[in-house]
Amino acid sequence: MIVVEDLHRHFGAFRAVDGASLEIKTGSITGLIGPNGAGKTTLFNVIAGRLKPTSGRVLMDGEDISGLEPHQLFAKGLLRTFQIAHEFGSMTVRENLMMVPGGQSGESLWNAWFNRGRVAQEEAALRKKADEVLEFLTISHIADEKAGNISGGQKKLVELGRTMMVDAKIVFLDEVGAGVNRTLLNTIGDAIVRLNKERGYTFCLIEHDMDFIQRLCDPVIVMAEGKVLAQGTVAEVKSDERVIEAYLGTGLKNKVVAHG
Repeated sequence: MIVVEDLHRHFGAFRAVDGASLEIKTGSITGLIGPNGAGKTTLFNVIAGRLKPTSGRVLMDGEDISGLEPHQLFAKGLLRTFQIAHEFGSMTVRENLMMVPGGQSGESLWNAWFNRGRVAQEEAALRKKADEVLEFLTISHIADEKAGNISGGQKKLVELGRTMMVDAKIVFLDEVGAGVNRTLLNTIGDAIVRLNKERGYTFCLIEHDMDFIQRLCDPVIVMAEGKVLAQGTVAEVKSDERVIEAYLGTGLKNKVVAHG
């Protein structure tokens, strides 16, 4: 689905992404791991249109999407979530979901005045869909809570829910487990697996929690210093000497020894 070819993104003399090439296959849950500063989030930002590539290209289903704007990629079904959830804090959780689909009739002043029936009909359908999404994610009980008042883990679930309000093909998740307690992390993991298996979502996720990666991801891509270092199953990359070397001092070597 996504092919990245010799991608570079430089900031002055600093090469955040330095010739990365990789493939994310349709229907996979691909993990992207690597030490801090490896270029993972920059790579996500280039793929998702938030940054323009310095050189190289990104293909989606064979189409060159390099340099397209986020809203153009959104329309193609490529979505990206953030390490820190971006919610409308003063709106309810349900309203946050209902905001997502574009081109709503109610956005036009003319329709708001003269096509009230059509606007009401659309809103009822959106509300129904939002409630179905909340039920799928097992967070119906917070539907009427202000989004700014819910926990960090619940905000991550709401972000996942926002991707379900449109026809997402591939979703890039940036550290979905950051600051989330184990119970909610399991709920998020269950939702990702169900979306993958039941609705055909393709996922690529950046994550530091190796247990979470091991549970969800195959394959796993390892980045270091802006380049792709290794790719394979969790077991394969954890036993790869180059990966152990790249992670030296950040705990993976100890984890490999402990699990070995």
